Amino acid sequence: MALISQLIFLLVLGIAGYFLWKRISEIKKNILSGKPIDRSDNKGERLKTMMLVAFGQKKMFKNPIPAVLHLFVYLGFLIINIEVLEFVIDGLAGTHRIFAPYLGGFYNVAMNFFEFLAFMVLVSCIIFLIRRNVMKVGRFMKPEMKGWPWLDANLILIIECVLMLAIFLMNAADQVLQHQDVVGYIQTGHFFFSQHLYPLLEGLETSTLIVIERGAWWFHIIGILGFSVYVTYSKHLHIFLAFPNTYYSNLNAKGKITNMDTVTNEVKMMLGMAAESSEPPAEVSRFGAKDATDLSWKSLMEAYSCTECGRCTAECPANQTGKTLSPRKIMMDTRDRIEEIGKGEGTEKSLLGDYISKEEINACTSCNACTEACPINIDPLSIILEMRRYVAMEESGSPASWNSMFSNVETNFAPWKFSPTDRDNWKEDLNE
Repeated sequence: MALISQLIFLLVLGIAGYFLWKRISEIKKNILSGKPIDRSDNKGERLKTMMLVAFGQKKMFKNPIPAVLHLFVYLGFLIINIEVLEFVIDGLAGTHRIFAPYLGGFYNVAMNFFEFLAFMVLVSCIIFLIRRNVMKVGRFMKPEMKGWPWLDANLILIIECVLMLAIFLMNAADQVLQHQDVVGYIQTGHFFFSQHLYPLLEGLETSTLIVIERGAWWFHIIGILGFSVYVTYSKHLHIFLAFPNTYYSNLNAKGKITNMDTVTNEVKMMLGMAAESSEPPAEVSRFGAKDATDLSWKSLMEAYSCTECGRCTAECPANQTGKTLSPRKIMMDTRDRIEEIGKGEGTEKSLLGDYISKEEINACTSCNACTEACPINIDPLSIILEMRRYVAMEESGSPASWNSMFSNVETNFAPWKFSPTDRDNWKEDLNE
C-alpha cells in the first residue's frame, strides 16, 4: 500500500512539474520576445534594491495596515513551504513526519510557529476578501478589474484560506491519532491552534481519523502543486517575478527619459557633432512601440509581474480627474497582448489601438506617480512613452497642440512661437 502511495505521489509531482516547466518556458519565451535593453550595470545597487523592495517589502509600508497583513501572507508563503519540503520527502519516501525524530522538541516549536503563520495567513486573507467584496476599496472597483481579474483575486484568497484550514485539520487528526498510539504517528507534542479542533475529532473511529488525516495531507500537497501551476496564469505570478523585476529596476532618476540612440546620433550628425558611436546606425524597423514585441523585455517582465493592486492607478492624477488612463490597465493590456502573440493569435491586432487607445496615452502627464507608487518598481510610463513615440514619429498622429509645440521646438528651439532672438525682450521694461 505504501509503495502504491509513493508511486501516485511521484506521478502527481511529475505531472505538476511538467505543466509548471511548460508554462515557465512559455512566459520566458514571451518576455524575451521584447527588444534588448542592458540592465547589467550596478550589480550591488541592484541587489540592494531587490532586497529592500522585493524581499523587505519596503514600499508596501506606505500604507501600514494592508502592508502588515500582506507581510503575514508573504512570510507564511515563504516559511510554511519549509513544511511542504517535509511533505515532498514523506511522499517520495513513504514516511510520516520524517523530520520529527531528528529535531526532537524543536519540531514542536517549529510546527507551532508554522501554525501561527497559517492562522495569520487565514485571518489576513479573510480581511482582504472583506476589503474587496464588502468594503469595496476604490482601487479594486475600477473598470479593468471586472470579470476575470476580480474572480482571480478572490479565487487566490479563497484557495489560500482552504489550504490553511487543511493544515489545521490534518494536524488535529494527527494529534488525536498520536494520543491513540496508532502505529506510524510519531509523538510531536501539542499544536496550539489545531488542538482546538480536537473536540470535533476525538469521538471518531481510528480508521475514519486516518482517512481524514491522509485526505487532508493529500488535499494540501495537491493543492500546493496545483496552486503553483495556477499562479503562473494569475496576477500572483508576482510572488516569483517581484525579485528579478526589482533587481532589473531602472536606477536612473524618475524624471530622466531615455532618448533613442539612433535618433540622437542622426541629429548630432546633422548638426556636425560627433556621434556616440563610429559605427553606422542600425536600421530601425519602427520608432517607438505599436505592439507588445516593440517594447523591451523589461517592460514585458513588468507586465507579468503586475500585482493588479491598483496603487499606480489610485495615485495617477489623470485617472483621479476622470480621464481614461489607468496605469494598471496599461500593464494588464500589455500582458494580455503578449500572451496572445505567444499563442500565435490576434495577428491582425496590435497593442496600440486594439488594447490601449491614443486617448489613454495622451492623458498621461509623465509625472511618474505610478512608478513611485508601485510596490515592486513597475514602470508603466516607459510603455506609454514608447507608444507616444510611435504615434508621433510613425503616424504623425499626436494632438494638434503637440504638433505645434514640436514644430516650435524644431524651428525656434523652444515650445513657444517666437524667434530665439526675441527671447530676452521681456527684460527691456525692467530698466525703465
